[in-house]
This record gives sequence, C-alpha cells and structure tokens, in this order.
Amino acid sequence: MKTAQIYLQGNAYPGRGLVMGMHSDGQHAVVAYFIMGRSENSRNRVFSPCGNGLRTLPYDPSRLKDPSLVIYSPVRVLGNQVIVTNGDQTDTIADYLRDGKSFEDALRTREFEPDEPIYTPRISGLLTKKGRSFSYKLSILKASESAEKVCQRFFYEYEPVLGEGHLIHTYLRDGNPMVPSFAGEPVRVAISGTIDTYTRTFWNALHDDNKIALFVRYINLLTGETQTKIENKHA
Repeated sequence: MKTAQIYLQGNAYPGRGLVMGMHSDGQHAVVAYFIMGRSENSRNRVFSPCGNGLRTLPYDPSRLKDPSLVIYSPVRVLGNQVIVTNGDQTDTIADYLRDGKSFEDALRTREFEPDEPIYTPRISGLLTKKGRSFSYKLSILKASESAEKVCQRFFYEYEPVLGEGHLIHTYLRDGNPMVPSFAGEPVRVAISGTIDTYTRTFWNALHDDNKIALFVRYINLLTGETQTKIENKHA
C-alpha cells in the first residue's frame, strides 16, 4: 500500500482527486482534495476558505472565461458530515442530506460533466463522524466506455482502518486530446505524518506544470477540532 503522494508521483495529469481515511495515530480522520488543469481557465484558480468549507475562486477575475465547471464549493460541512466533490454536486448532496435523503439519492440525479468530448467524471466523498469514530463513502459518475453519453454510477462505502484511506481521481493519466477516465475501485493509500509533512509531500508529488491547489484537513476524533492546510500555485 503506497501513500497518495507516491501513487501520484510521475502522473502528469490525474485531474482532480480526493482522499478520505484514518490517520495512523488512530486519532484523526483525514480529508484531502486537489485540482489540476491544462487550460488557462482551469489554471486561473485558487482555493479560498469559506466558513468551515472551501471555495474555488478565480486568481485573476479578468481572465475568467467560463465559471460553470471551475467555480464551485469543493468542501461543505453539515454538522458531523464533511462533503467533498469536484463540482457543484457538493450543493446537491448538501440539499439532499438536509432533507433527510442520502448521498446516493443525491448523486442519482447527477451525471458526468458536460465537457464533450472528455465527459469528466464527477467524484464525490462523504465523511460522517460517529462519536469517536467515522465512516466514509466515495462515488464516481462517469460516461460508459461503450456508449459515451450513458452515465455509470459507482458507490463505495468504508469503515475506517488504522493508517489507511482511499483515493479516487478523475483521469487515469494525461492524453491528447482525449483523457481516459479513472477506472476500477478507489486506490488504497497509507496516511501518516503531521499535517504539515503530509501536505508538503502531497503538494510536491503533483506535477509542477499542471497542479493548481491542494486542501488537507485533519479532524480530531476525540475533540472534533480541525487542522486545515491549503496550498495554492498562485499564492
């Protein structure tokens, strides 16, 4: 089992990705989310705290061309639940949870992004704290390989394992012009180290030209207190 950092190293374009899992100290749940980009519009972004969540914002508003798929809230917190996604489905999930419905119910109303011909997958995660423990779910909505406009929805549910998490990302690797979608189950990854060390090694592993921003949060399972680190290419 590799760390997310080692797994991603050398991959020029895994796209956007998220990690959820339990730290090796047994005292922290860990959430991470990163974005990468090849176009000027995608690269013109930063992560900005928004309450106890996160928002993407244009680094230079004058260069923003189309906000529809690049400006959204990747992280939202509802009580004991943390939602992390790569698009505006964050809001869909939050609305459904408030109405007493499920993560799965929300995502069955959504599909992959309308960025033809790539059809970028929508990846989502939900971490639910339960007293001094937690559980988490991951999902990917992607176009069928045989019928590209048909959506396939995959859901994964996990109980925490000491020092272990799962990583899911949008693209297997770079491609020109087509970028192949992530395939298979979320990748098991090891989680350890201080938040400073974890964030720094994660950030350094992402491809220098394509990385844009990284968010990492450690959640203390005893106290509920959080530590958050954000790295932006455009500081």
